Amino acid sequence: METIRSKRQCPKCGNMEYEVGEVYMAGSLASKLFNIQSRKFSTTTCTKCFYTELYKVPIKKIQNVLDLMIG
Repeated sequence: METIRSKRQCPKCGNMEYEVGEVYMAGSLASKLFNIQSRKFSTTTCTKCFYTELYKVPIKKIQNVLDLMIG
């Protein structure tokens, strides 16, 4: 993960340093059964109190097909 210094403060503790990352999640029952990660989120995590915010990011449908084929 990459650590950045932000202009905005953490709403919980006032810290101004964050780690930035991303996470993929399955949405529907079918995508869970076939292990297709249909939702992508960017994350910002406070380095002091670990408060984390998720931001939805559009994911290309081709990535779903590749995930299904590669596993």
